[in-house]
Amino acid sequence: MQQKISAKRNHRSPKSNANGEIRIISGQWRGRKLPVLNLTGLRPTTDRVKETLFNWLAPYLYQSDCLDCYAGSGSLAFEAISRGAKHATLL
Repeated sequence: MQQKISAKRNHRSPKSNANGEIRIISGQWRGRKLPVLNLTGLRPTTDRVKETLFNWLAPYLYQSDCLDCYAGSGSLAFEAISRGAKHATLL
Protein backbone atom coordinates (compact mmCIF):
# COMPACT_ATOMS: atom_id res chain seq x y z
CA MET A 1 0.00 0.00 0.00
CA GLN A 2 1.42 3.36 -0.99
CA GLN A 3 1.16 6.44 1.17
CA LYS A 4 0.34 9.78 -0.33
CA ILE A 5 3.01 12.34 0.34
CA SER A 6 1.86 15.90 0.29
CA ALA A 7 3.88 18.28 -1.88
CA LYS A 8 2.51 21.21 0.07
CA ARG A 9 5.19 23.11 1.98
CA ASN A 10 4.62 24.96 5.19
CA HIS A 11 5.97 28.40 4.34
CA ARG A 12 5.23 31.43 6.41
CA SER A 13 3.39 33.97 4.34
CA PRO A 14 5.10 37.33 4.79
CA LYS A 15 2.94 40.39 5.24
CA SER A 16 3.19 42.57 2.16
CA ASN A 17 3.78 45.87 3.99
CA ALA A 18 5.76 44.59 6.97
CA ASN A 19 9.42 45.46 7.33
CA GLY A 20 12.10 42.91 8.09
CA GLU A 21 15.79 43.14 8.79
CA ILE A 22 18.97 41.50 7.63
CA ARG A 23 22.27 41.94 9.38
CA ILE A 24 25.86 42.64 8.48
CA ILE A 25 27.68 39.57 9.75
CA SER A 26 31.31 40.69 10.01
CA GLY A 27 33.70 43.61 9.89
CA GLN A 28 33.49 47.08 11.40
CA TRP A 29 29.67 47.20 11.06
CA ARG A 30 29.12 43.68 12.41
CA GLY A 31 25.67 43.24 13.93
CA ARG A 32 24.12 46.31 12.29
CA LYS A 33 20.73 45.67 10.74
CA LEU A 34 19.49 46.76 7.32
CA PRO A 35 15.76 47.18 6.71
CA VAL A 36 14.16 45.07 3.97
CA LEU A 37 10.57 44.67 2.88
CA ASN A 38 8.91 41.31 3.48
CA LEU A 39 7.38 40.90 0.02
CA THR A 40 6.31 37.70 -1.67
CA GLY A 41 9.15 36.47 -3.85
CA LEU A 42 11.80 38.65 -2.20
CA ARG A 43 14.54 36.51 -0.70
CA PRO A 44 17.56 38.40 0.65
CA THR A 45 20.89 36.57 0.73
CA THR A 46 21.11 34.42 3.85
CA ASP A 47 23.87 34.80 6.44
CA ARG A 48 25.25 31.37 5.54
CA VAL A 49 25.60 32.25 1.86
CA LYS A 50 27.16 35.64 2.67
CA GLU A 51 29.65 34.00 5.05
CA THR A 52 30.70 31.48 2.39
CA LEU A 53 30.99 34.13 -0.33
CA PHE A 54 33.07 36.49 1.78
CA ASN A 55 35.33 33.67 3.03
CA TRP A 56 36.19 33.04 -0.63
CA LEU A 57 36.67 36.74 -1.37
CA ALA A 58 38.58 37.64 1.81
CA PRO A 59 42.10 37.64 0.26
CA TYR A 60 40.98 40.07 -2.48
CA LEU A 61 38.58 42.33 -0.60
CA TYR A 62 40.73 44.78 1.39
CA GLN A 63 40.92 48.21 -0.34
CA SER A 64 39.15 46.83 -3.43
CA ASP A 65 36.40 48.34 -5.57
CA CYS A 66 33.26 46.17 -5.48
CA LEU A 67 30.30 45.96 -7.84
CA ASP A 68 26.95 44.59 -6.59
CA CYS A 69 25.02 44.03 -9.84
CA TYR A 70 21.79 42.84 -8.21
CA ALA A 71 21.70 45.08 -5.15
CA GLY A 72 18.15 44.63 -3.92
CA SER A 73 18.82 45.42 -0.27
CA GLY A 74 22.48 46.28 -0.79
CA SER A 75 23.52 43.81 1.89
CA LEU A 76 26.40 42.34 -0.12
CA ALA A 77 27.86 45.78 -0.87
CA PHE A 78 27.52 46.89 2.76
CA GLU A 79 29.09 43.62 3.89
CA ALA A 80 32.04 44.24 1.53
CA ILE A 81 32.55 47.80 2.84
CA SER A 82 32.29 46.53 6.41
CA ARG A 83 35.04 44.00 5.67
CA GLY A 84 37.47 46.52 4.20
CA ALA A 85 36.54 47.29 0.60
CA LYS A 86 37.27 50.93 -0.21
CA HIS A 87 34.32 51.46 -2.57
CA ALA A 88 31.12 49.68 -3.61
CA THR A 89 28.79 50.42 -6.51
CA LEU A 90 25.23 49.14 -6.23
CA LEU A 91 23.08 48.56 -9.33
